[in-house]
Amino acid sequence: MIQTCQDIGRTDLIECAELGVSELVTNAVLHGADPIQVRVRGTREHPRVEVRDASVEGPILPGPLGLDPDDDLLLTFGRGLSIVARSSDAWGAEIESDGKVVWFAPASQISEDEGVEGVIHGPDAPPEDELEDPVDVRILGVPLRHYVGFQTHFRELRREVRLLAVAHEADYPLAKTLSDLFSVLERQLRDGIGLSDMEGALAQNADVADLSVRMPREAATTLRRFVDLLDVADEFCRQERLLSLARSDDQREFQRWFLGEYVRQAAGAAPTAWVEPQTEPSALRVVR
Repeated sequence: MIQTCQDIGRTDLIECAELGVSELVTNAVLHGADPIQVRVRGTREHPRVEVRDASVEGPILPGPLGLDPDDDLLLTFGRGLSIVARSSDAWGAEIESDGKVVWFAPASQISEDEGVEGVIHGPDAPPEDELEDPVDVRILGVPLRHYVGFQTHFRELRREVRLLAVAHEADYPLAKTLSDLFSVLERQLRDGIGLSDMEGALAQNADVADLSVRMPREAATTLRRFVDLLDVADEFCRQERLLSLARSDDQREFQRWFLGEYVRQAAGAAPTAWVEPQTEPSALRVVR
């Protein structure tokens, strides 16, 4: 953590960053499940430390710190998140289907009181109401290698913008806007973008697959705006304000086609299968 804080010019955060990450890793080892990963996200101005493990059990929020300082057991059990709360400007947990991420934004100094309250976010329950004005969408010839990358990017960006909005909404209005759009998409398209049908094809190690989704027609408006904002988010990343990578050219082209099919077909257009972009052939060099 020392090197990372130095690299982004935030040496004032070293003490709290080291203290907080030590507690979270210890919690993950004692109460979580392998694999355990540590990484830094957020921005240079507001970095965030994340510890991920494979357990879906959420952390227990810390209670008041009025404990007997002579009780060694109480000092070593259940105090980790209290220390994280005192070492951060904001902290919490994201519970996902395949594990959890416990995160904190390191403070410049340790709080003398009980610190900030943690925010725990779990998977949203799918709506039970019938879709209004549904439209059936067929996404043809989806290359699964691009799909897997898209699914990962979608989930990572959703968490990134939500946590930026939770901790620093006033500083990052774009994060709040994107986070709100993600919430709308999740409600309109049930489980994100209707990707669960791909599981069978992935299990069979197929190269391509077709996807069928029934979505509300109004979701096309949200998706159109979402596609535009993804380009804005890429520029945000490239300016090194966001400590995560922007999309590659291949990712951007695939996502525009994939999301664009929802928009086109909601307007009545026929499905258009994915066509792999042709790369320019390299010039032949004659060796004499």
